[in-house]
Amino acid sequence: MQIKINGEDKTLEGDKLTVIELLKKENVDMPDMVSVELNGAFLDREKFETTHVVSGDKVEFLYFMGGGQR
Repeated sequence: MQIKINGEDKTLEGDKLTVIELLKKENVDMPDMVSVELNGAFLDREKFETTHVVSGDKVEFLYFMGGGQR
């Protein structure tokens, strides 16, 4: 399967993976804190286990960091 992750072309085994499987396979730091964009749309965290990534998909792993005030 050929996909693009954070702008980088990747070749992965198999025809499809769930988003949660992809997070594990890519050793994503803090998977509980990552937001996932699949083909331009943000996924609800509840759908990570049921949404499949297939060849040709574009995936972005995003971390949102809050800032403080002085």
